[in-house]
Amino acid sequence: MFKLFYVIFMNLFRAPYMIPKMRFWADHPEIYSEEKRYSLVRHVISLMNKTGNIHTISYGNNNLPKNSGYIMYPNHQGKYDVLGIMNTHLRPCSFVMDKKKSYTILVREFVDLVDGKRLEINNPRQGMGIISQVAESVKQGKAVIIFPEGGYENNNRNILSDFKPGSFKIALKSKVPIVPVALIDSYKVFNAVNFGKIMTYVHYLEPIYYEEYKGMKTREIALEVRKRIEQKINEEKLKLEREKKKNNYLTFKRT
Repeated sequence: MFKLFYVIFMNLFRAPYMIPKMRFWADHPEIYSEEKRYSLVRHVISLMNKTGNIHTISYGNNNLPKNSGYIMYPNHQGKYDVLGIMNTHLRPCSFVMDKKKSYTILVREFVDLVDGKRLEINNPRQGMGIISQVAESVKQGKAVIIFPEGGYENNNRNILSDFKPGSFKIALKSKVPIVPVALIDSYKVFNAVNFGKIMTYVHYLEPIYYEEYKGMKTREIALEVRKRIEQKINEEKLKLEREKKKNNYLTFKRT
C-alpha cells in the first residue's frame, strides 16, 4: 500500500485539474469519443506510473483478435491489474468490478470513462443483467476485462485462486473469443510493500475461439483458462530462475 499512497501524494497537485476533467469527459460521451476518453485514462495511468517508477511490459499483443470483440480473463493480483492491462492495451477496453468498490475518488472516474460495469456481488438478478449488457457489448466489437477469481489476496506472489465458472457465462452467451491474460508481479505495485522501481508483466495468451469452447461447461472453461495462465506464470518463473543462475555463474567466474 505504500506505493499507492506515495503515488497519490505525489500527484495531489494534479487532482484539482485532472479529476474534474475526467469527471466532465465521463459525463459527456456525446462530446468525447470512446477513443478520446480511453486516451485520457491511459494518460493518467502513465502519469501515475512515472511518479511511482512503475514499469509494465506486455507480450503477445499480436494474439488480441483484430476483427471482433473479445473478453480478457486475467488472474487477479490487486489494484494495479486493470491499470497494467490498459497501459499496454492500445484498443479501448472496459472492465467489470465490484459495485461497492467503484465509487471511491478516481476509481469512479476510471469506471465511468470506459463505461465499466458495476456488479452487485450478492444480487443474482442484477448479475444476470450485467451478463446480458457485457455480452451485447462484446458482440458489437468491444473488449472487456473480467476477473474470474473475483477477489485477490494481498502480496499473493503470483499464486492463483480458483476461477469462478459463472464468470464464463458471458463468453458462452456472446460467442466471442476468450483471451487468457497472465499478470505477473502486478501485486507488487499497490498490494505489497515495495520501494523504488517495480516491474510488472502482462502476457496476452492465444485466444480460445467459440468453436473450441462451445461444447464445454463453464466449469471446464474455467479450468482450461486457469491452466493456461498458471502454465505461463510457471514458465516465466523458470526463465527468471535460469537467468539468475546464469548471472550468478558469470559473476562468480569473473571473480
